[in-house]
Amino acid sequence: MKILVTGGAGYIGSITSAELVRAGHEVIVIDNLYQGHRAAVPAEAVFIEADLADRRTLSNIFAAYPGIDGIMHFASYTLVGESMEKPFLYLRDNVANAANLLEAAIAAGVRRFILSSTANLFDQPERIPIAENERIVPGSPYGESKFFIERMLHWMARIYGMRYACLRYFNACGDTPNRGEDHDPETHLIPIVLQVALGQRPYVTIFGDDYPTRDGTCVRDYIHVLDLASAHILAMEALDRLGERRYNLGNGQGFTVREVIETARKVTGHPIPAVVGPRRPGDPAVLVASSETIRAELGWQPRFTDLESIIASAWEWHRTHPNGYDD
Repeated sequence: MKILVTGGAGYIGSITSAELVRAGHEVIVIDNLYQGHRAAVPAEAVFIEADLADRRTLSNIFAAYPGIDGIMHFASYTLVGESMEKPFLYLRDNVANAANLLEAAIAAGVRRFILSSTANLFDQPERIPIAENERIVPGSPYGESKFFIERMLHWMARIYGMRYACLRYFNACGDTPNRGEDHDPETHLIPIVLQVALGQRPYVTIFGDDYPTRDGTCVRDYIHVLDLASAHILAMEALDRLGERRYNLGNGQGFTVREVIETARKVTGHPIPAVVGPRRPGDPAVLVASSETIRAELGWQPRFTDLESIIASAWEWHRTHPNGYDD
């Protein structure tokens, strides 16, 4: 298949692009390099530096590369905290850019679409593990923007026959030997912990240790980026028979913040100092996914189910790329 990947120079998008290439698909990457890295794009992929806000350029891309079979849409502003400070960047730009992409795709006859969605749709879930039919109460303008796009896809399906899947990630993590997590600023726990091990930060902050969990710190479901990539490919290949789907993606088990830090100490051999700070507003005690639907329908199985292997894969990349893609 010929797949257009937006945000294909970013963390998850670039690794998924590499896995698409490895599976024999033709890949076209669009990225404005706001948070992405040109060096992360697979050499076998076509790379186009462009912004989804530019509708004319989008139309020209679809005209220049006819016969696109499907789209994987990763391009997005993704920082929950930033979305609380700059809501219109998310509620306007994320949504408008997705609309531009969908409009150009519809005009070009593209009818397969995979959305990179989020577990931030479920701010205070009523049931753990969280299934797809859990009530949606987005935890931030970022989560709200993804929900708007999910609803947009519903109407694209009804009006134009778009076949789509919304893949709701929990905590994406882990790296491959050639591609890894390189954000500025970095907000995710595992790379922050590894930056402490590398001496790039003095300590890691634990935001609250009085939650009703086994050690008082928050529990999260960590899903390896390669497992996310395999879910995208399986979903794209199954869209013709499935039509419209929403899948929650996680390991189905949770680890506490302290367990992540302790495992990183074991993997890296570094002490990794930690200090306890106040809770962050809006942090739920436990977020764990139920991924039974995608397992049953697509046969998806996470390969990285233990925390040590996940962190070891991240440590390999960070240790050999201490300055990220600037090395």
